[in-house]
Amino acid sequence: MKATFLYGPGDIRIEDTLRPSIQSATDAVVKVTLACICGSDLWDYNESEELEVGRPRGHEFVGVVEAVGVDVKKFKVGDFVVAPFVSSCGVCDFCLKGQHTSCRKIGFFGHGGGAGGQSEAVLVTNADGTLVTLPVEVDSPLVPSLLTLSDVMCTGHHAAVTARVQAGETAVVIGDGAVGLCAVIAAKRMGASRIILMGRHEGRTALGREFGATDVVSERDEEGIRKVLELTNGDGAPSVLECVGTASAMEMALGVVRDYGTIGRVGAAQYETIPFGFGPLMRNITISGGVAPARAYIEELMPDILSGKINPGKVFDLTVGLDEVPAGYEAMSKRTALKVLVKP
Repeated sequence: MKATFLYGPGDIRIEDTLRPSIQSATDAVVKVTLACICGSDLWDYNESEELEVGRPRGHEFVGVVEAVGVDVKKFKVGDFVVAPFVSSCGVCDFCLKGQHTSCRKIGFFGHGGGAGGQSEAVLVTNADGTLVTLPVEVDSPLVPSLLTLSDVMCTGHHAAVTARVQAGETAVVIGDGAVGLCAVIAAKRMGASRIILMGRHEGRTALGREFGATDVVSERDEEGIRKVLELTNGDGAPSVLECVGTASAMEMALGVVRDYGTIGRVGAAQYETIPFGFGPLMRNITISGGVAPARAYIEELMPDILSGKINPGKVFDLTVGLDEVPAGYEAMSKRTALKVLVKP
């Protein structure tokens, strides 16, 4: 079968590899029907070292169960499923608390030499604790939005949860990428009365307004902070959703958060330290967030997609075949595409 591998900066290759097979009694093999490229994939794509052995790509996919291990009880061949971006057992103490990204048996797609989600098929470990059945047909127009439950919509939701977005309050979303736009959806869904989106790409911020942003601030750094403070009577916002992952984004978050406010950071951090000195300490700022436990949010968010209340699938603006995935990476890297669907 065909699968996507990274060999170095800008070097994405589609290669023939062995189709996955059941390795453990709790495994499932899923035939991928739709996948996508994540913004976090671009960090390696732009900055990776040269690799002698290709690194499997892709952690967001939906598909049809092709085979199951003898201990898999919740799924059968033919089921249409979505997978969160890591596998989890569903029964350990962390999973039972909704903390699936700290699962004691956590697994990562493609590790150990197998194919990742940008492929024709994927091995899913801990299938019963990981997969979720999708109650639609494979060709349903809702599938792109349901695919976002594998990562990006759940990550935006995690930003809102960890930033403690409150009904009737103001939230600031930093970043107009797919995660930031899904964070706008999440903040609106949680009842924020004002949502200030900090982004400078007009097409993306227009979609942000459609999703629920009431204000857009295109300025960056100190100028951006000053603009947000002007919009909030000099106080800043009680909830700030940092969806970029750069040091400058975190500095803006610290500049626009209200005293006693909370920053929910979900951007893949590209910095080692947070500039959190005596000044922020005096303001009683909380910094929260991290990798989203997507599996914990899928069943909560899915009904709103099925009902049409939210439509996060609108973040996809380019569809490519598997052989065209390298062009999809290039388009996202050059910002000519927001988020790319992959149809094997």
